[in-house]
Amino acid sequence: MTLKSTMLIDKNFTVSEVDPRLYGSFIEHLGRAVYGGIYEPGHPTADANGFRLDALEAIRALNVPIIRYPGGNFVSGYNWEDGVGPKSERKRLLELAWWTTETNEVGTNEFADWAKLAGTEVMMAVNLGTRGIDAARNLVEYCNHPSGSYYSDLRISHGYKEPHKFKTWCLGNEMDGPWQIGAKTAVEYGRLANETAKAMRWVDPTIELVACGSSSSGMDTFADWEATVLDLTYEQVDFLSLHTYYNNNKGDSANFLAKSLDMDQFIYDVTAICDYIKAKKRSKKKLMLSLDEWNVWNSIGTSRADERWQIAPPEFEDVYTLEDALAVGCFAITLLKHADRVKMACLAQLINVIAPIMTENGGPVWLQTTYYPYLHASVHGRGTVLQPIISSPKYDAKDFTDVPYLEAISVHNEEKNEVTIFAVNRHLTEGLALDVDLRSFGDVSLIEHIVLEHDDLKATNTKANPTHVVPHNNGNAKADQGNVSAVLGRASWNVIRLKIQASH
Repeated sequence: MTLKSTMLIDKNFTVSEVDPRLYGSFIEHLGRAVYGGIYEPGHPTADANGFRLDALEAIRALNVPIIRYPGGNFVSGYNWEDGVGPKSERKRLLELAWWTTETNEVGTNEFADWAKLAGTEVMMAVNLGTRGIDAARNLVEYCNHPSGSYYSDLRISHGYKEPHKFKTWCLGNEMDGPWQIGAKTAVEYGRLANETAKAMRWVDPTIELVACGSSSSGMDTFADWEATVLDLTYEQVDFLSLHTYYNNNKGDSANFLAKSLDMDQFIYDVTAICDYIKAKKRSKKKLMLSLDEWNVWNSIGTSRADERWQIAPPEFEDVYTLEDALAVGCFAITLLKHADRVKMACLAQLINVIAPIMTENGGPVWLQTTYYPYLHASVHGRGTVLQPIISSPKYDAKDFTDVPYLEAISVHNEEKNEVTIFAVNRHLTEGLALDVDLRSFGDVSLIEHIVLEHDDLKATNTKANPTHVVPHNNGNAKADQGNVSAVLGRASWNVIRLKIQASH
Protein backbone atom coordinates (compact mmCIF):
# COMPACT_ATOMS: atom_id res chain seq x y z
CA MET A 1 0.00 0.00 0.00
CA THR A 2 1.38 3.42 -0.99
CA LEU A 3 1.54 5.91 1.88
CA LYS A 4 -0.05 9.32 1.36
CA SER A 5 1.27 12.83 2.07
CA THR A 6 0.07 16.34 1.26
CA MET A 7 1.69 19.72 0.91
CA LEU A 8 0.01 23.14 0.78
CA ILE A 9 2.13 25.89 -0.77
CA ASP A 10 0.89 29.47 -0.63
CA LYS A 11 2.83 32.26 -2.32
CA ASN A 12 2.20 34.52 0.68
CA PHE A 13 3.69 32.09 3.24
CA THR A 14 7.28 33.22 2.82
CA VAL A 15 10.28 32.29 4.97
CA SER A 16 12.94 34.46 3.37
CA GLU A 17 14.79 35.30 0.21
CA VAL A 18 17.59 32.76 -0.30
CA ASP A 19 21.04 34.28 0.06
CA PRO A 20 22.95 32.61 -2.82
CA ARG A 21 25.83 31.98 -0.39
CA LEU A 22 23.68 29.24 1.18
CA TYR A 23 25.19 27.02 -1.53
CA GLY A 24 28.82 27.75 -0.71
CA SER A 25 31.62 25.23 -0.31
CA PHE A 26 35.07 24.86 1.23
CA ILE A 27 38.60 24.11 0.02
CA GLU A 28 41.27 23.55 2.65
CA HIS A 29 44.94 22.72 2.34
CA LEU A 30 44.13 19.14 3.35
CA GLY A 31 44.67 15.88 1.49
CA ARG A 32 44.27 16.31 -2.26
CA ALA A 33 41.79 19.20 -2.18
CA VAL A 34 44.29 21.76 -3.51
CA TYR A 35 47.21 19.71 -4.84
CA GLY A 36 45.76 17.06 -7.15
CA GLY A 37 42.27 18.53 -6.83
CA ILE A 38 41.99 22.05 -8.22
CA TYR A 39 45.73 22.34 -8.98
CA GLU A 40 47.88 19.80 -10.81
CA PRO A 41 50.37 21.40 -13.21
CA GLY A 42 51.31 18.14 -14.97
CA HIS A 43 47.73 17.09 -15.68
CA PRO A 44 46.60 16.78 -19.34
CA THR A 45 43.80 19.32 -18.73
CA ALA A 46 45.91 21.80 -16.70
CA ASP A 47 45.96 25.41 -17.88
CA ALA A 48 49.08 27.61 -17.89
CA ASN A 49 48.65 28.23 -14.15
CA GLY A 50 48.34 24.54 -13.29
CA PHE A 51 44.59 24.54 -12.64
CA ARG A 52 42.74 21.40 -13.72
CA LEU A 53 40.12 22.42 -16.27
CA ASP A 54 38.19 19.13 -15.93
CA ALA A 55 37.72 19.83 -12.21
CA LEU A 56 36.80 23.44 -12.97
CA GLU A 57 34.07 22.31 -15.36
CA ALA A 58 32.44 20.12 -12.69
CA ILE A 59 32.70 22.96 -10.16
CA ARG A 60 31.32 25.64 -12.49
CA ALA A 61 28.24 23.51 -13.15
CA LEU A 62 27.41 23.71 -9.43
CA ASN A 63 27.20 27.52 -9.56
CA VAL A 64 29.02 27.76 -6.21
CA PRO A 65 28.67 31.35 -4.95
CA ILE A 66 31.40 31.40 -2.27
CA ILE A 67 34.24 29.12 -1.15
CA ARG A 68 35.88 29.18 2.27
CA TYR A 69 39.71 29.12 2.16
CA PRO A 70 42.44 28.10 3.23
CA GLY A 71 40.97 26.24 6.24
CA GLY A 72 39.83 24.69 8.43
CA ASN A 73 42.35 23.43 10.95
CA PHE A 74 45.09 24.35 8.48
CA VAL A 75 44.56 28.09 8.96
CA SER A 76 45.43 28.00 12.67
CA GLY A 77 49.10 27.43 11.86
CA TYR A 78 49.28 29.25 8.53
CA ASN A 79 51.42 32.29 7.84
CA TRP A 80 49.82 33.89 4.79
CA GLU A 81 53.10 35.56 3.81
CA ASP A 82 54.53 32.08 3.03
CA GLY A 83 52.02 31.68 0.18
CA VAL A 84 52.66 34.91 -1.75
CA GLY A 85 55.51 36.20 -3.93
CA PRO A 86 57.72 34.27 -6.36
CA LYS A 87 57.03 30.53 -6.13
CA SER A 88 60.75 29.74 -6.32
CA GLU A 89 61.28 31.59 -3.03
CA ARG A 90 58.42 30.00 -1.08
CA LYS A 91 59.21 27.76 1.88
CA ARG A 92 58.37 24.09 2.25
CA LEU A 93 57.05 23.76 5.77
CA LEU A 94 55.84 21.10 8.19
CA GLU A 95 52.07 21.48 8.39
CA LEU A 96 50.96 20.55 11.90
CA ALA A 97 47.16 20.41 11.50
CA TRP A 98 47.33 17.41 9.13
CA TRP A 99 50.98 16.31 9.59
CA THR A 100 51.99 16.91 5.98
CA THR A 101 54.53 19.03 4.10
CA GLU A 102 53.06 22.22 2.66
CA THR A 103 54.81 23.40 -0.50
CA ASN A 104 53.00 26.79 -0.57
CA GLU A 105 52.77 26.59 -4.39
CA VAL A 106 49.16 27.73 -4.04
CA GLY A 107 48.45 30.70 -1.80
CA THR A 108 46.17 33.73 -1.60
CA ASN A 109 46.77 35.11 -5.11
CA GLU A 110 46.61 31.75 -6.87
CA PHE A 111 43.37 30.92 -5.08
CA ALA A 112 41.92 34.33 -6.04
CA ASP A 113 42.83 33.58 -9.68
CA TRP A 114 41.22 30.15 -9.47
CA ALA A 115 38.06 31.52 -7.79
CA LYS A 116 37.60 33.95 -10.70
CA LEU A 117 37.83 31.04 -13.14
CA ALA A 118 35.33 29.07 -11.05
CA GLY A 119 32.94 32.05 -10.94
CA THR A 120 32.91 32.18 -7.15
CA GLU A 121 33.70 34.57 -4.31
CA VAL A 122 36.27 33.82 -1.58
CA MET A 123 35.44 33.53 2.13
CA MET A 124 38.91 34.14 3.54
CA ALA A 125 39.91 32.80 6.96
CA VAL A 126 42.53 34.43 9.19
CA ASN A 127 44.83 32.65 11.64
CA LEU A 128 43.79 33.28 15.25
CA GLY A 129 45.61 30.17 16.48
CA THR A 130 49.32 31.03 16.28
CA ARG A 131 48.78 34.62 15.15
CA GLY A 132 46.41 37.50 15.73
CA ILE A 133 45.60 41.16 15.07
CA ASP A 134 48.74 42.13 13.18
CA ALA A 135 48.78 39.31 10.64
CA ALA A 136 45.03 39.66 10.04
CA ARG A 137 45.02 43.41 9.44
CA ASN A 138 48.06 43.07 7.16
CA LEU A 139 46.32 40.38 5.13
CA VAL A 140 43.25 42.62 4.68
CA GLU A 141 45.57 45.43 3.56
CA TYR A 142 47.37 43.08 1.15
CA CYS A 143 44.12 41.73 -0.34
CA ASN A 144 41.76 44.70 -0.31
CA HIS A 145 43.63 48.03 -0.16
CA PRO A 146 44.12 49.59 -3.63
CA SER A 147 47.72 50.90 -3.34
CA GLY A 148 50.04 53.31 -1.58
CA SER A 149 50.74 51.24 1.54
CA TYR A 150 53.38 48.60 2.26
CA TYR A 151 51.17 45.51 1.94
CA SER A 152 49.01 46.75 -0.95
CA ASP A 153 52.18 47.71 -2.85
CA LEU A 154 53.63 44.29 -2.00
CA ARG A 155 50.60 42.69 -3.69
CA ILE A 156 51.13 44.92 -6.73
CA SER A 157 54.81 43.86 -6.84
CA HIS A 158 53.56 40.25 -6.91
CA GLY A 159 51.68 40.99 -10.13
CA TYR A 160 48.23 41.90 -8.78
CA LYS A 161 47.55 45.57 -9.50
CA GLU A 162 43.85 45.34 -8.66
CA PRO A 163 42.85 44.44 -5.09
CA HIS A 164 41.02 41.14 -4.57
CA LYS A 165 38.24 42.85 -2.59
CA PHE A 166 37.43 39.79 -0.49
CA LYS A 167 34.22 40.71 1.33
CA THR A 168 33.72 37.85 3.81
CA TRP A 169 36.29 36.88 6.47
CA CYS A 170 36.33 34.14 9.12
CA LEU A 171 37.91 35.03 12.45
CA GLY A 172 39.79 31.76 12.95
CA ASN A 173 38.45 28.20 12.91
CA GLU A 174 37.05 25.84 15.59
CA MET A 175 38.99 27.63 18.30
CA ASP A 176 37.43 25.56 21.11
CA GLY A 177 38.80 22.31 19.66
CA PRO A 178 41.74 20.78 21.57
CA TRP A 179 42.98 19.52 18.17
CA GLN A 180 43.32 23.13 17.03
CA ILE A 181 46.76 24.76 16.96
CA GLY A 182 46.44 27.60 19.48
CA ALA A 183 43.07 26.47 20.90
CA LYS A 184 41.55 29.00 23.25
CA THR A 185 38.96 29.45 25.95
CA ALA A 186 35.82 31.36 24.98
CA VAL A 187 37.07 34.49 26.77
CA GLU A 188 40.53 34.28 25.18
CA TYR A 189 39.06 33.80 21.75
CA GLY A 190 36.26 36.34 22.17
CA ARG A 191 38.65 39.10 23.24
CA LEU A 192 41.10 38.34 20.43
CA ALA A 193 38.34 38.05 17.81
CA ASN A 194 36.83 41.37 18.87
CA GLU A 195 40.13 43.27 18.72
CA THR A 196 41.12 41.60 15.44
CA ALA A 197 37.71 42.47 13.95
CA LYS A 198 38.13 46.13 14.92
CA ALA A 199 41.53 46.38 13.26
CA MET A 200 40.42 44.54 10.12
CA ARG A 201 37.41 46.84 9.78
CA TRP A 202 39.60 49.92 10.24
CA VAL A 203 41.59 48.77 7.21
CA ASP A 204 38.45 47.99 5.18
CA PRO A 205 35.07 49.04 6.63
CA THR A 206 33.16 47.17 3.89
CA ILE A 207 34.08 43.64 5.00
CA GLU A 208 31.79 41.24 6.89
CA LEU A 209 33.08 39.04 9.66
CA VAL A 210 32.27 35.56 10.95
CA ALA A 211 32.97 34.65 14.59
CA CYS A 212 33.67 31.01 15.49
CA GLY A 213 30.95 29.07 17.19
CA SER A 214 31.67 25.73 18.86
CA SER A 215 33.26 23.07 16.69
CA SER A 216 30.04 21.05 17.03
CA SER A 217 26.93 20.83 19.19
CA GLY A 218 28.51 17.75 20.82
CA MET A 219 31.33 19.81 22.38
CA ASP A 220 31.31 20.26 26.16
CA THR A 221 31.82 23.95 25.42
CA PHE A 222 28.67 24.22 23.25
CA ALA A 223 26.20 27.00 24.08
CA ASP A 224 28.38 28.58 26.81
CA TRP A 225 31.04 29.16 24.16
CA GLU A 226 28.57 30.84 21.78
CA ALA A 227 27.10 33.04 24.50
CA THR A 228 30.50 34.13 25.85
CA VAL A 229 32.04 34.77 22.43
CA LEU A 230 29.03 36.78 21.29
CA ASP A 231 29.00 38.73 24.55
CA LEU A 232 32.53 39.85 23.66
CA THR A 233 32.14 40.34 19.89
CA TYR A 234 28.46 41.01 19.14
CA GLU A 235 28.71 44.51 17.67
CA GLN A 236 31.86 43.72 15.67
CA VAL A 237 30.70 40.60 13.82
CA ASP A 238 27.98 39.83 11.28
CA PHE A 239 27.78 36.03 11.48
CA LEU A 240 28.34 33.20 13.91
CA SER A 241 29.67 29.95 12.45
CA LEU A 242 28.21 26.46 12.97
CA HIS A 243 29.89 23.17 12.01
CA THR A 244 28.15 19.80 11.85
CA TYR A 245 28.88 16.42 10.27
CA TYR A 246 26.86 13.21 10.23
CA ASN A 247 27.50 9.55 9.38
CA ASN A 248 25.87 6.16 9.30
CA ASN A 249 28.76 4.26 10.84
CA LYS A 250 26.28 2.28 12.98
CA GLY A 251 24.50 0.96 9.88
CA ASP A 252 21.04 2.27 10.81
CA SER A 253 19.67 3.86 7.64
CA ALA A 254 16.32 4.98 9.07
CA ASN A 255 18.09 6.78 11.92
CA PHE A 256 20.73 8.25 9.58
CA LEU A 257 18.12 9.77 7.26
CA ALA A 258 16.46 11.39 10.29
CA LYS A 259 19.64 13.27 11.26
CA SER A 260 18.53 16.42 9.46
CA LEU A 261 16.21 16.83 12.47
CA ASP A 262 19.36 17.21 14.56
CA MET A 263 20.69 19.89 12.20
CA ASP A 264 17.31 21.62 12.41
CA GLN A 265 17.46 21.71 16.22
CA PHE A 266 21.12 22.83 16.18
CA ILE A 267 20.20 25.85 14.04
CA TYR A 268 17.26 26.70 16.33
CA ASP A 269 19.51 26.46 19.41
CA VAL A 270 22.24 28.73 18.01
CA THR A 271 19.64 31.22 16.75
CA ALA A 272 18.22 31.37 20.29
CA ILE A 273 21.66 32.10 21.76
CA CYS A 274 22.23 34.90 19.23
CA ASP A 275 18.87 36.42 20.10
CA TYR A 276 19.53 36.11 23.83
CA ILE A 277 22.73 38.17 23.46
CA LYS A 278 20.86 40.66 21.25
CA ALA A 279 18.28 41.10 24.03
CA LYS A 280 20.95 41.25 26.73
CA LYS A 281 22.79 44.01 24.87
CA ARG A 282 19.59 45.81 23.82
CA SER A 283 21.11 45.68 20.35
CA LYS A 284 19.25 46.57 17.18
CA LYS A 285 21.40 44.17 15.18
CA LYS A 286 20.13 40.70 14.27
CA LEU A 287 23.03 38.28 13.92
CA MET A 288 22.99 35.82 11.02
CA LEU A 289 24.44 32.31 10.87
CA SER A 290 27.13 30.81 8.67
CA LEU A 291 26.91 27.01 8.64
CA ASP A 292 30.33 26.97 7.03
CA GLU A 293 31.08 23.26 7.48
CA TRP A 294 28.43 20.60 6.92
CA ASN A 295 28.37 17.22 5.22
CA VAL A 296 28.24 13.47 5.62
CA TRP A 297 31.67 12.40 6.95
CA ASN A 298 31.95 8.66 7.41
CA SER A 299 35.71 8.55 7.99
CA ILE A 300 35.67 11.19 10.74
CA GLY A 301 37.98 10.31 13.62
CA THR A 302 40.13 7.97 11.55
CA SER A 303 43.91 8.33 11.63
CA ARG A 304 45.54 10.89 9.42
CA ALA A 305 48.15 10.05 6.77
CA ASP A 306 49.92 6.78 7.60
CA GLU A 307 53.28 8.41 7.17
CA ARG A 308 53.89 11.96 8.35
CA TRP A 309 55.18 14.83 6.22
CA GLN A 310 54.01 13.60 2.83
CA ILE A 311 52.95 16.16 0.23
CA ALA A 312 49.18 16.08 -0.38
CA PRO A 313 48.52 12.45 0.55
CA PRO A 314 44.97 11.11 0.03
CA GLU A 315 42.96 11.93 3.17
CA PHE A 316 39.29 11.42 4.04
CA GLU A 317 38.40 10.34 0.49
CA ASP A 318 34.99 8.99 1.48
CA VAL A 319 33.07 7.08 -1.19
CA TYR A 320 29.45 8.22 -1.00
CA THR A 321 26.35 6.06 -1.42
CA LEU A 322 22.81 6.82 -2.56
CA GLU A 323 21.89 6.92 1.13
CA ASP A 324 24.52 9.63 1.73
CA ALA A 325 23.06 11.63 -1.17
CA LEU A 326 19.58 11.40 0.38
CA ALA A 327 21.01 12.70 3.68
CA VAL A 328 22.70 15.60 1.85
CA GLY A 329 19.34 16.35 0.21
CA CYS A 330 17.64 16.42 3.62
CA PHE A 331 20.36 18.76 4.95
CA ALA A 332 19.95 21.10 1.95
CA ILE A 333 16.19 21.21 2.62
CA THR A 334 16.90 22.01 6.29
CA LEU A 335 19.18 24.91 5.30
CA LEU A 336 16.41 26.30 3.08
CA LYS A 337 13.91 26.04 5.94
CA HIS A 338 16.20 28.34 7.93
CA ALA A 339 17.01 30.76 5.09
CA ASP A 340 15.83 33.64 7.28
CA ARG A 341 18.87 33.18 9.58
CA VAL A 342 21.32 30.89 7.78
CA LYS A 343 22.65 33.20 5.08
CA MET A 344 25.85 31.29 4.29
CA ALA A 345 26.64 27.59 4.33
CA CYS A 346 29.61 25.62 3.02
CA LEU A 347 29.43 21.99 1.97
CA ALA A 348 32.75 20.72 3.32
CA GLN A 349 34.60 20.01 1.20
CA LEU A 350 34.39 20.55 -2.56
CA ILE A 351 36.92 18.17 -4.10
CA ASN A 352 38.62 14.90 -3.07
CA VAL A 353 38.24 15.44 0.70
CA ILE A 354 34.77 14.24 1.84
CA ALA A 355 33.67 15.72 -1.45
CA PRO A 356 31.07 15.51 -4.21
CA ILE A 357 33.83 15.66 -6.85
CA MET A 358 36.73 13.21 -7.08
CA THR A 359 39.87 13.20 -9.22
CA GLU A 360 42.71 10.84 -9.93
CA ASN A 361 46.19 12.37 -10.10
CA GLY A 362 46.97 12.44 -13.80
CA GLY A 363 43.57 10.84 -14.48
CA PRO A 364 39.86 11.59 -14.75
CA VAL A 365 37.26 13.46 -12.70
CA TRP A 366 34.10 11.72 -11.53
CA LEU A 367 31.03 12.86 -9.61
CA GLN A 368 29.88 11.23 -6.39
CA THR A 369 26.23 10.61 -5.51
CA THR A 370 26.20 13.67 -3.24
CA TYR A 371 27.03 15.95 -6.16
CA TYR A 372 23.48 15.78 -7.48
CA PRO A 373 21.32 17.08 -4.60
CA TYR A 374 23.90 19.84 -4.06
CA LEU A 375 23.75 20.71 -7.78
CA HIS A 376 19.95 20.70 -7.91
CA ALA A 377 19.58 22.83 -4.78
CA SER A 378 22.16 25.36 -5.97
CA VAL A 379 20.82 25.66 -9.51
CA HIS A 380 17.08 25.47 -8.80
CA GLY A 381 16.88 26.71 -5.20
CA ARG A 382 17.25 30.44 -5.85
CA GLY A 383 14.46 32.85 -4.98
CA THR A 384 12.11 32.96 -1.98
CA VAL A 385 11.61 30.01 0.35
CA LEU A 386 7.92 29.28 0.95
CA GLN A 387 6.73 27.69 4.18
CA PRO A 388 4.74 24.62 3.20
CA ILE A 389 2.09 23.02 5.38
CA ILE A 390 2.91 19.32 5.23
CA SER A 391 0.99 16.27 6.32
CA SER A 392 3.07 13.10 6.24
CA PRO A 393 3.09 9.69 7.91
CA LYS A 394 5.86 9.43 10.48
CA TYR A 395 8.19 6.86 12.00
CA ASP A 396 10.32 6.49 15.13
CA ALA A 397 14.06 5.88 14.83
CA LYS A 398 16.73 5.11 17.42
CA ASP A 399 17.48 8.78 18.21
CA PHE A 400 14.36 10.50 16.87
CA THR A 401 10.60 10.27 17.26
CA ASP A 402 7.92 11.39 14.79
CA VAL A 403 10.22 11.57 11.79
CA PRO A 404 8.16 12.52 8.71
CA TYR A 405 8.72 10.23 5.74
CA LEU A 406 8.35 13.34 3.59
CA GLU A 407 11.13 15.91 3.98
CA ALA A 408 10.31 18.81 1.69
CA ILE A 409 10.52 22.54 1.00
CA SER A 410 9.52 24.83 -1.88
CA VAL A 411 11.22 27.82 -3.49
CA HIS A 412 9.52 30.48 -5.64
CA ASN A 413 11.72 32.07 -8.29
CA GLU A 414 9.71 35.12 -9.29
CA GLU A 415 12.20 36.15 -11.97
CA LYS A 416 11.83 32.83 -13.79
CA ASN A 417 8.16 32.42 -12.87
CA GLU A 418 8.90 29.01 -11.40
CA VAL A 419 8.20 27.08 -8.21
CA THR A 420 10.50 24.20 -7.29
CA ILE A 421 9.71 21.51 -4.75
CA PHE A 422 12.61 19.60 -3.21
CA ALA A 423 11.49 16.37 -1.55
CA VAL A 424 13.04 13.26 -0.01
CA ASN A 425 11.03 10.12 0.65
CA ARG A 426 12.76 8.67 3.71
CA HIS A 427 10.80 5.40 3.54
CA LEU A 428 13.25 2.60 2.77
CA THR A 429 10.75 0.18 1.24
CA GLU A 430 7.55 2.06 0.23
CA GLY A 431 6.64 4.73 -2.29
CA LEU A 432 5.00 7.91 -0.97
CA ALA A 433 2.06 9.54 -2.77
CA LEU A 434 2.35 13.32 -2.69
CA ASP A 435 -0.49 15.74 -3.43
CA VAL A 436 0.48 19.41 -3.60
CA ASP A 437 -1.97 22.32 -3.51
CA LEU A 438 -0.43 25.29 -5.36
CA ARG A 439 -3.70 27.04 -6.24
CA SER A 440 -2.50 30.40 -4.86
CA PHE A 441 -0.28 30.55 -7.96
CA GLY A 442 -3.15 29.83 -10.34
CA ASP A 443 -2.43 27.24 -13.00
CA VAL A 444 1.01 25.60 -13.07
CA SER A 445 2.58 23.27 -15.61
CA LEU A 446 5.30 20.69 -15.07
CA ILE A 447 8.77 21.56 -16.36
CA GLU A 448 10.38 18.36 -15.12
CA HIS A 449 10.45 15.89 -12.24
CA ILE A 450 14.07 14.91 -11.51
CA VAL A 451 14.65 11.78 -9.41
CA LEU A 452 17.78 10.31 -7.83
CA GLU A 453 17.15 6.70 -6.82
CA HIS A 454 18.67 3.21 -7.04
CA ASP A 455 17.68 -0.32 -6.07
CA ASP A 456 20.68 -0.43 -3.73
CA LEU A 457 20.92 2.14 -0.91
CA LYS A 458 24.67 1.50 -0.79
CA ALA A 459 25.24 2.06 -4.53
CA THR A 460 28.16 4.38 -5.34
CA ASN A 461 29.88 6.07 -8.25
CA THR A 462 33.53 5.16 -8.83
CA LYS A 463 36.24 5.88 -11.37
CA ALA A 464 35.42 2.49 -12.96
CA ASN A 465 31.66 3.15 -12.95
CA PRO A 466 31.10 6.92 -12.69
CA THR A 467 27.45 6.88 -13.79
CA HIS A 468 26.16 4.05 -11.59
CA VAL A 469 23.96 6.47 -9.56
CA VAL A 470 22.76 9.44 -11.59
CA PRO A 471 19.49 11.38 -11.65
CA HIS A 472 16.87 10.93 -14.35
CA ASN A 473 13.99 13.24 -15.27
CA ASN A 474 11.38 10.55 -15.78
CA GLY A 475 9.60 11.28 -12.51
CA ASN A 476 5.84 10.75 -12.56
CA ALA A 477 4.63 14.16 -11.31
CA LYS A 478 1.54 15.59 -13.01
CA ALA A 479 0.21 19.13 -12.79
CA ASP A 480 -3.44 20.07 -13.21
CA GLN A 481 -5.19 23.37 -12.37
CA GLY A 482 -2.82 24.38 -9.55
CA ASN A 483 -2.54 20.87 -8.12
CA VAL A 484 0.41 18.54 -8.47
CA SER A 485 0.45 14.82 -7.78
CA ALA A 486 3.35 12.39 -7.75
CA VAL A 487 4.46 9.13 -6.22
CA LEU A 488 7.92 9.53 -4.75
CA GLY A 489 9.86 6.30 -5.05
CA ARG A 490 11.21 4.65 -1.91
CA ALA A 491 14.43 6.24 -0.64
CA SER A 492 14.50 8.91 -3.35
CA TRP A 493 15.52 12.54 -3.87
CA ASN A 494 13.03 14.50 -5.99
CA VAL A 495 13.06 17.89 -7.68
CA ILE A 496 9.67 18.92 -9.09
CA ARG A 497 9.99 22.06 -11.21
CA LEU A 498 6.82 23.95 -12.14
CA LYS A 499 6.11 26.88 -14.43
CA ILE A 500 3.51 29.42 -13.25
CA GLN A 501 1.12 30.10 -16.13
CA ALA A 502 0.40 33.74 -16.91
CA SER A 503 -3.14 34.62 -15.85
CA HIS A 504 -5.38 36.11 -18.53
